Amino acid sequence: MTTSTTMTAQVRSGGKILFILLAIASGLLLCVQSRINGALGAKLGDAIAASTISFGVGLAALVLLAIFVPAVRGSVAQVPRVLAQGCFPRWYLVAGAVGALIVFSQAAAVPLIGVALFTVCLVTGQAIGSMFMDRVGFGGAAPRKINALRILGVVLTIIGVVWAVSPRAADADLSALLLPMALSAAVGMLMGFQAAANGAQAAAYGGATAATLVNFAVGFVVLAMVMLVRLPAGIGLDPLPGTWWYYIGGLLGCLFVGITALVVKRLGVLVTSLAAVGGQLVGSLLLDVFFPATGSSVTAATVMGTLLTLLAVGLASISGARNAKSASPRIPVASRN
Repeated sequence: MTTSTTMTAQVRSGGKILFILLAIASGLLLCVQSRINGALGAKLGDAIAASTISFGVGLAALVLLAIFVPAVRGSVAQVPRVLAQGCFPRWYLVAGAVGALIVFSQAAAVPLIGVALFTVCLVTGQAIGSMFMDRVGFGGAAPRKINALRILGVVLTIIGVVWAVSPRAADADLSALLLPMALSAAVGMLMGFQAAANGAQAAAYGGATAATLVNFAVGFVVLAMVMLVRLPAGIGLDPLPGTWWYYIGGLLGCLFVGITALVVKRLGVLVTSLAAVGGQLVGSLLLDVFFPATGSSVTAATVMGTLLTLLAVGLASISGARNAKSASPRIPVASRN
């Protein structure tokens, strides 16, 4: 009936809004995680060590969750079977290494360029990476063409980054900023792949928590191996900080990965990235305004450049969202009785 169809559409719309809000919340979590991991890296004097600790804390929390929560334990128990049956390409596990790279970039770049500038660079990479993911149809989605509107969005994103960087470039050595900025942008490009790969794993395992645990296990192994390789050369670390909040970055990372793995199958890579970008931009500016850290710089140009970046990411996603809507299967309307 028409009334029943309308109610179903409203429920679906409300559900989608909820998932979008969750994706925005994941962006806010990523901002706070960036500040915490950056502060831990500065305290220890070593970004890789800070990243390893962050991943270790997150992995330990997920293991405890799997031990004491039966539902989580059941989905984690499916991991060996899923991997043995090849339910998805095994190279999707590289998403865990991407997660390690994200945490490392936070610990290494945030103390140098601040959360706001780090996020703007990350957003630039996400805009380009999400457009590429849509073009190739990663994860089984229908490919979307790269048209003039989406290219314009990416160009405006880059302009927004340059605008946001300009206050720092006026009184700092730009060459010292280029490397952490480039690293942040490159990591952003990989985040679309990470979200899609984790979403595919979550569907195969039967739970987002299992996918998050695998992600953290792979990332922790990668970081631990890097630490072991560095041991012969000697690693001079400062004492561990005694304040508890330095160690919750891994827990926030668990929530970020889990949420994106949950919502990406419902929203797709592009909308998930766009919503997370909104959360990152708002959260990063709030952090740098109300809780400024060493190296952060918020001026009118930083704010306007960030807003332009947000607008550009939305512009780049418009045509993709329309294509997805037109490509979605039509739901037949029940005939009137």
